[in-house]
Amino acid sequence: MAADGALQAGAAAEAAARRSYGKLVAFLAARTRDVAGAEDALADAFAQALQRWPESGVPRNPEAWLLAVARRRSVDAVRRRVTRDAARDHLALLAEETEMTEQADIPDERLRLMFACAHPAIERGVRAPLILQTILGFDAATIASAFLVPPATMGQRLVRAKTRIREAGIPFRVPERSELPERLDAVLEAIYAAFAEGWTDADGTDSQRRNLATEGLWLGRLMAMLMPDEPEVLGLLALMLFAEARRLARRSEAGEYVPLAEQDISKWDADMIDEAEDLLRRASRMEGLGRYQLEAAIQSAHTARRTSGRTDWPAIRQLYDALTIIAPSPVEAINRAVATAELEGVAAAVRDLDAMAGEKRLCDYQPY
Repeated sequence: MAADGALQAGAAAEAAARRSYGKLVAFLAARTRDVAGAEDALADAFAQALQRWPESGVPRNPEAWLLAVARRRSVDAVRRRVTRDAARDHLALLAEETEMTEQADIPDERLRLMFACAHPAIERGVRAPLILQTILGFDAATIASAFLVPPATMGQRLVRAKTRIREAGIPFRVPERSELPERLDAVLEAIYAAFAEGWTDADGTDSQRRNLATEGLWLGRLMAMLMPDEPEVLGLLALMLFAEARRLARRSEAGEYVPLAEQDISKWDADMIDEAEDLLRRASRMEGLGRYQLEAAIQSAHTARRTSGRTDWPAIRQLYDALTIIAPSPVEAINRAVATAELEGVAAAVRDLDAMAGEKRLCDYQPY
């Protein structure tokens, strides 16, 4: 019976972490902006759960139980840090919120936490890892492995970023409409960076990276749930779904790379593609056109081969023309050259590539 209780407690704790880790960290950190302190408090709460639940049973609301324990630990931490008079008001607030969260649903502060992690004051290269750790609970070693960075280096970067949030007073809030384009793009870029790290493992054999692609999709779905009226949010999720839908077709049985136009469409995930198409249609009915919608539209034009039997290269090149206006980059220019080769021949495409010969960023870029 004791063994059964331990198994049930472990399964319940794991399920709570999967469902609500980021939600709990975000709620704990929203008032103090102390992300590291929130993570420590929650880790202690999970440790206590694994000790107590096997004997007392899994509580009816595991998340509320975990939050109450973590809040009490936060109160103790505040008591240790500050004097009684200075802490009185803050402790009263913590106590009130602890009582409230034991009785009611936990407010979802994850969107505010993601905007804090992707704040312009946070180093660009650490935004995606920081979101992965705070929202999904990835440890520094796992993130370091996926991003090809030494674990100690990644750990230091994450600690510095969390310290920056606390010391700079970075706000936990969704930006005003006038601020949203720049700030939202930072959040979406961080999520896409996480997905792309997993996408580079074309075979899906690297479990660390494959997990990143899966979690990037999970974050995209979370954003679409929290911001359903933002077309670029829907566009990003559609783009990731189009890409993930083709994973099994990216390599031949011999392990060789298969160009998109030559992939076996029977290996594409039709349900993912249909979901992506629906998201793209919803986004097209909203105001505002951005990079992710255009990139998703290009993928949609490629997947149209499922029904038409051919690739619509004129539409693809036209979409790349629009993309180079909205978000110009050498990579997009190379992709446009591929469409040009299909439409006008290799010589025309080579002329376009020759025009980019001085671009330093392309020196080590394999497709170029």
